[in-house]
Amino acid sequence: MTEPVILADVVRSGFVEGHHRGSVVVTNPDGSVAWSAGVVDQPMFPRSSNKPMQALGMLRNGLALDGKLLALAGASHSGEQIHLDGVREILALAGLEESVLRTPAQYPLMDEARDSWVRAGHGPEPITMNCSGKHAAMILTSTLNDWPLDDYRTPDHPLQKQIRSAIEDSAGEKVSHIAVDGCGAPIFSLTLSGLARSFGLFAAAAPGSLEARVVGAFREYPEYASGSTRDEAELMRATEGLFCKAGAEGVYAVGLADGRGIALKLEDGAARPRKVIMAAVLQNLGITNETIENHLHFPLLGGGLEVGAVQPHPTTFS
Repeated sequence: MTEPVILADVVRSGFVEGHHRGSVVVTNPDGSVAWSAGVVDQPMFPRSSNKPMQALGMLRNGLALDGKLLALAGASHSGEQIHLDGVREILALAGLEESVLRTPAQYPLMDEARDSWVRAGHGPEPITMNCSGKHAAMILTSTLNDWPLDDYRTPDHPLQKQIRSAIEDSAGEKVSHIAVDGCGAPIFSLTLSGLARSFGLFAAAAPGSLEARVVGAFREYPEYASGSTRDEAELMRATEGLFCKAGAEGVYAVGLADGRGIALKLEDGAARPRKVIMAAVLQNLGITNETIENHLHFPLLGGGLEVGAVQPHPTTFS
């Protein structure tokens, strides 16, 4: 049986003290697999990497957002002030306030944003949960279609059925498993190949299409799709035509302007090797810049000094 492979090494003072195992795939513009390592044809949960497709499902059903607010609708945001203001703006379009959000109460993801939030006297709240932009867009879409709001997170809600269709259409495969994501909304399974195929399709979508609207929002406002200091935003700013979205449990997906897609999943769910592995894949495809080179190296500290790094496994990325 195919199993996850070593994708990254944990090297401290010249000694390999551990590994991160996982799976990764590159798809061609026609959706076929160009290269893979590990398990890429079995169902997995893309987690927040599904958000661009979720946004597509909402656009198909009347969501009239573009630019910053559309990027926020597909975001796992950092909880910065721009994100909170944007969530409130989306809800205002529905004539609603943030009390309608069904996201669990959490602190902002970004350390600085969290610290500022706490200094201002706040605790964990639904609006600072990283999925509140998506939920605000779900609420607005439901309002536009006269769908009920009290159960918009359930898999059999009309909104979630439409989102499932958008995910299946984009991946070119059927959803086989449904679970509850961290935010309480449904998460629909795909194969890793299907996830990569989706991102390639989005990145090369025809101008004016709904998919192109999502990609354009991400590319123009990457700080709204993630956060002002996040590695996803750095990669989109630095690499022309690239479109990306990370997810929990070590998931990361990229679409390239020529229609190629990339998707990876870490078996241990770790976040730290995610950008390292994606940078290695991009370099193997002949795509590089200063940001990608910097992402190849996740520093490890000892005594306050850098003494090692998480780095691509040389056999996998030779």
